Amino acid sequence: MTISVIDASPSILTARMRFPFHFGSVTVSRSVHLLLELEVEIDGARETGVAMGGLYPGWFFKDPDRSFTQGIEAMLDVFEAAWEQSTEIEAASPFAFRRTLYGEQRQWVGGTDLPPLAWNYGVSLVECAVIDAACRHHNVTFARAVREGLLGIDPGAIYDELEGLDPADALPDDPLREIALRHTVGLTDPLTDADVAPGECPEDSLPYTLEEGIAEYGVDRFKIKLSADIERDRKRLGRIAGVLADCGLETYAVSLDANEGYGDIETFCRDWERLASDPALEDFLESVLYVEQPLARDAALGSDTARVLPDWDEIPVLIDESDDRPGSLSRALECGYAGTSHKNCKGIFKGIVNRCLIEHRRRTDPEGTYLLSAEDLTTLGPIELTQDLAVAATLGATHVERNGHHYYRGLDPFPEEGTEETLAAHDDLYRRHEDDFATLAIEDGRLDLNSVVDAPFGRAIEIDSNRFTPLAQWDVADLEE
Repeated sequence: MTISVIDASPSILTARMRFPFHFGSVTVSRSVHLLLELEVEIDGARETGVAMGGLYPGWFFKDPDRSFTQGIEAMLDVFEAAWEQSTEIEAASPFAFRRTLYGEQRQWVGGTDLPPLAWNYGVSLVECAVIDAACRHHNVTFARAVREGLLGIDPGAIYDELEGLDPADALPDDPLREIALRHTVGLTDPLTDADVAPGECPEDSLPYTLEEGIAEYGVDRFKIKLSADIERDRKRLGRIAGVLADCGLETYAVSLDANEGYGDIETFCRDWERLASDPALEDFLESVLYVEQPLARDAALGSDTARVLPDWDEIPVLIDESDDRPGSLSRALECGYAGTSHKNCKGIFKGIVNRCLIEHRRRTDPEGTYLLSAEDLTTLGPIELTQDLAVAATLGATHVERNGHHYYRGLDPFPEEGTEETLAAHDDLYRRHEDDFATLAIEDGRLDLNSVVDAPFGRAIEIDSNRFTPLAQWDVADLEE
């Protein structure tokens, strides 16, 4: 196979959230989404591949001195560099293409202060569009493309211990056809009606409080944000535990996300042990699956962490923001972490290879704890969400953090024509709400993925980029209005 990118067409979609969301210390009330359409040549034939990514600079940079618009500008620079460099590459497979582009992007970033998590996102978006084109060229699903070697994935190129491993031997035999949602509970999200001030509730008929979300969606998986303030977290977790009990949930599962809130491993361990010693939280903490990225990324994989965490077995701990380059998972495991998260924005091939490493470690060390979670950076359908779910299904993730359906009013940010097409093509994943808008079809806290796993890389609709704003005609200054 030979694969090259002939042309790139970027467009913009802006969206306003139903209510603000907190990424750590950053509050987000509006968002920018980049649609990338690539013309790809595969073995002499032309195919169009698309990808879409949300621009959330507060998560990528964690720089309080960088304004929202400055962050958007920096991310657009990263994306532009990636797609321009992609037109200079010819490779033997999508996997090889991604590795070459990553090397070019790393050279481009040079001595700038752009963190790897940010500039790698540009590579990942191109990677996503190339995979989309390859699946459509071969007319196969993402799961088949991975298992039949059509994407050229070589885990041994990333981790020596995986030399010769076929991804098909480390992944489930078939993609999952349903997945449970982990409902996100942000730092300031209302838990009950008592938390809602007059006039605060969004003027729509979707759930707003945690108790409304449980009643409407039937969710029993939750992702709860931590503030890294022990007293604040103790009180908040106690209140959440009470709401779950009042809602009649006898069993549930929880992940906790500290979003780099702690500066050192000792403080995190001490705070966790204080939480664990609180009798009021005993039953609740038994439901916690893992804690995600408690440490700032400059400390997360350092020598102090490697000294303390391997001998601390109170709760599994994962990296997220620190998983910012190929091979990060191996270093995390050396430092005592149980694993990492998967997000398409960090790399689809990275997620597949990391899943292979996790499975390899489980087989060679059956007494150990090795985890790969599936997380969400507020993905929106029908492009970003369906591709994300196609990967999660192939990885075998039984539950995934989902929050786009909660912080946005369904598919309202998208052009109406695309919404109608999505409802027709993905009638198991989306439904028409009683108030006549398209929203996720969540039944008993789960999503039906049949139309996703049966479509080439998740999406069963064609994309008309003319319905979006060309990047050349869009001005980031408009966000300040």
